[in-house]
Amino acid sequence: MKILVTGGAGFIGSAVCRLLIETGDQVVNVDKLTYAGTLTSVADVSGSPNYAFVRADVADRAAIQAIFDTHRPDAVLHLAAESHVDRSIAGAGPFVETNIVGTYVMLDVALDYWRGLEGAAKDAFRFVHVSTDEVYGSLGAEGLFQETTAYAPTSPYSASKASADHLALAWFHTYGLPVVVSNCSNNYGPYHFPEKLIPLMILNGLDRRALPVYGDGANIRDWLFVDDHARALRTILQAGRPGEKYNVGGRNERTNLQVVQTICDLLDELAPSAQGSHHDLITYVADRPGHDRRYAIDAEKLETELGWRAQETFETGIRKTVEWYLARPDWWRPLREAYDGARLGLLTAKAG
Repeated sequence: MKILVTGGAGFIGSAVCRLLIETGDQVVNVDKLTYAGTLTSVADVSGSPNYAFVRADVADRAAIQAIFDTHRPDAVLHLAAESHVDRSIAGAGPFVETNIVGTYVMLDVALDYWRGLEGAAKDAFRFVHVSTDEVYGSLGAEGLFQETTAYAPTSPYSASKASADHLALAWFHTYGLPVVVSNCSNNYGPYHFPEKLIPLMILNGLDRRALPVYGDGANIRDWLFVDDHARALRTILQAGRPGEKYNVGGRNERTNLQVVQTICDLLDELAPSAQGSHHDLITYVADRPGHDRRYAIDAEKLETELGWRAQETFETGIRKTVEWYLARPDWWRPLREAYDGARLGLLTAKAG
């Protein structure tokens, strides 16, 4: 298949591009190359004859129209998004523009393109909209997010993704565009931009800087290794039913404090410091405004209907992740120099 991947220079998107090239598909990677997108994440596949890159903004209709006209994709994996909650608190504008307007443009151009297809090409076309479990809001101590869980987003980021989900399914129900929506739990793994919790803790630990834990550290997330997510998206693209939603989760609930402590254990083992244990660097800081307490995904529908299973446990995945960051300063050091790990999302910033 020839697959148009938006956001393919980002964390999850680059994992998807690497997997698709490895499995013999053709990839057209469309990315705006914002601060979180870097072509070094797809360097391993950039020389493949099955890979093409186009720098474009998904909210730029003319550019997206030209990409469809030129490359004639068999399917779309739409991952392009502003994704950092703290940044959305500090400034919501880019989240509205990329996540909502950009999704609208992608859907509308894809609809015109799909209507012009015929026969088997039209029947096989899919538009997979990749979203987040954060659209569901916060869980209590019990229960799991299911595909039927009501939306209750609480941050500008999750609200923008919820809006995009509704648009995607509206394009299926109103216009018949064969859209499938996925909602994933928190991803981690190699090539993760160092503003997010796990890479930030690893790199701060290596630099002997404070490891900031929001609030009491008891907020719970369900962690999903990024390569498992990439496999899930390929499965959904191939076998997912149009108009359906599929939750993707690793069944790996951990508190934020447990995650940080695990990273400290691994750093003490793999990169010990003469200055003492990395646990000594853990520092509690003021909580994030509106910080959801718990996320947990029920992935049974994806597992039973489409046969996907996560291959990594949190223990195996987090070890692979720490080992990767220790081995690849050539990838993360330039990003670290551009973004020094300073906290974002404090309410002293305006929302625009």
